[in-house]
Order: sequence, then structure tokens, then C-alpha cells
Amino acid sequence: MNVIASITPRIAPCGGKNRTDRQRRGFTLVELLVVLAILGLLVGLVGPQVMKTLGSSKTKTARLQIEDLSAALDIYRLEVGRYPTTNDGLQALVENTAGVPNWNGPYLKKSQVPKDPWGFDYQYRSPGQNGSFDLWALGADNREGGDGENQDVLGWE
Repeated sequence: MNVIASITPRIAPCGGKNRTDRQRRGFTLVELLVVLAILGLLVGLVGPQVMKTLGSSKTKTARLQIEDLSAALDIYRLEVGRYPTTNDGLQALVENTAGVPNWNGPYLKKSQVPKDPWGFDYQYRSPGQNGSFDLWALGADNREGGDGENQDVLGWE
């Protein structure tokens, strides 16, 4: 017999249960409820901020796309001598549907007019009421006016 083993006292753990029983026991209902309450508070506090940031990023994306489309419209005007009419629309940037003689397009990289971040068509009017042309997105509700995510994104502001 080992000398160290014979002089080491054997002490029972607290509560009379050995360590392996306590490890197998898992979490108590109170512990699980506390964790769920903490997770619920985090979702309640962080969730609205994430959704607000997501909405503002779509608005920023729409502004950037309007700037890109405006630049393509300016190049179209330089080559053709005028902006596309309202009837020609933004489609004139990717195909020569009107039979314009100086058309050297497509004027957009992907050869298709992008949708706004909410999946709707951009609104275009030429001649515009606010400049040579008006270009805007109607927001998440695809209707004029609104606020928050539903507000219009105007190319002339």
C-alpha cells in the first residue's frame, strides 16, 4: 500500500454527495430563468437599435444609387445632347429604345437599371420640377411622403 494514500484522510464532500453527482445535475430552473431574462433584456435593448441602423442603411444606399444614376444621366446628356424623356425613363441608360443616334451605352455597369433597396423602381421625370430631371425613391411603403423608413429619398436635396 502507498504511504501517502494511507495517511491522507478521506473527507466526504459537502452535502454527502460526491463530485460526479453534482457535475451531472446540470442547471437549475432558477439559473435557466435568470439566463433567459438576461437574454430577453439584451434583445429588447439591442434589437430596436439594429433595426434602426438597418433602415437608415437602406436610405443611405438609395442616396448612393441615386447619385450613381444621376452621374449616368449626365453622361447620357453629354453624348446625346439631352436627358432621357420621362417616357424613355431610366431604361434609356441601358438600351437605345428611342433610336437616339449618338447613344453609346449602356451607361450602367450591369446593363440593367437597379431597383431601390426596398425592391421598387426609382421614379424619374424629365424635364423635372426641381432641376433638369427629378430622380427619387418612394421608401419602404412605395408611396409619396412618409417618415422613417417610409420617407422619400429625393435626388435634388
